[in-house]
Amino acid sequence: GGRDAFYKGPLAKAMDGYFKRIGAAHRYEDFAAHKSEWVEPVSTNYRGYDVWEIPPNGQGIAALQILNILEGYDLKAMGRGSADFWHVFIEAKKRAFADRAKYYADPAFAKIPLKELLSKERAEKQRASIDLGKATLADAPLPVDGGADTIYMTVADKDGMMVSLIQSNYRGMGSGLVADDGKGKTLGFMFQDRGAQFSLDAKHANAYAPGKRPFHTIIPAFMTKDGKPLLSFGVMGGAMQPQGHAQIVVNMVDFGMGVQAAGDAARFHHDGSTDPEGGAGMTDGGVVEIETGVPAALADDLRKRGHSVKYSVGPYGGYQAIWRDPETGVYWGASEFRKDGQAAGY
Repeated sequence: GGRDAFYKGPLAKAMDGYFKRIGAAHRYEDFAAHKSEWVEPVSTNYRGYDVWEIPPNGQGIAALQILNILEGYDLKAMGRGSADFWHVFIEAKKRAFADRAKYYADPAFAKIPLKELLSKERAEKQRASIDLGKATLADAPLPVDGGADTIYMTVADKDGMMVSLIQSNYRGMGSGLVADDGKGKTLGFMFQDRGAQFSLDAKHANAYAPGKRPFHTIIPAFMTKDGKPLLSFGVMGGAMQPQGHAQIVVNMVDFGMGVQAAGDAARFHHDGSTDPEGGAGMTDGGVVEIETGVPAALADDLRKRGHSVKYSVGPYGGYQAIWRDPETGVYWGASEFRKDGQAAGY
């Protein structure tokens, strides 16, 4: 029955009854008033490749901001095994996430300076604030003018159509609430709890308001070159996602890795940046989590620059991708070894 079967049909009425029984505020009228919309993806050009993301209220543009900052460095000359490479990547993430905390919100409620956030000029200013020998400890966002609860799936067909899709009920596999029809029969799905990602600061761009979408983390991605599709990909895992997207792109574009190797390479996850939900800002530089594939000497070098570094088994996300060979049109699938997933073709 399409979307109306969920938002206006018997399912909506059953959910309304369930919420009344448990004392929750959601009503049939809230479901019926819901509107979905098509949005235009946004992109940045990274060394000749166009990387595409969904605009806010999601966090996809953080990946694009990271790439804009990194474009000013010769990463290939630095080498993926150098502390310089890891240092500038971590510092680029910090600056993109400072903007993420301040500006990313529902564009229907907040004026988001999207053009400036994605500008190469802004990236140049952010890059100028990076000290190659010293970690940044506190957020310093520039002013502007004017885990296991997510799935990612990508699929491609014989005609060249590629789909990049991600879905998540959010923390704890969602709210833990499963509606029933009042007669003992469950509806078979759990409600999400992404409202937790609102800020309760009324002055914040991401402040809670009726009918408003919260900031959210789920971001499917594409990469194209000269207007032709190359890569449909995603990296599950909360705040890891834009960090992971940028790492995948750099692995492929700067270091020439294939679609599977780009996901297999050791990653970092920086934690501790200021969140869009509000709260205390970063004051100690956060923590850089690294995988065992990163040499101890490199970790020690990062520590000397002021980074707090620890080896950890996660969270480094869950990567899945399809690469389309630009010459032959043949598809190459890749699947993450860090969590459940598979690549399949027929």
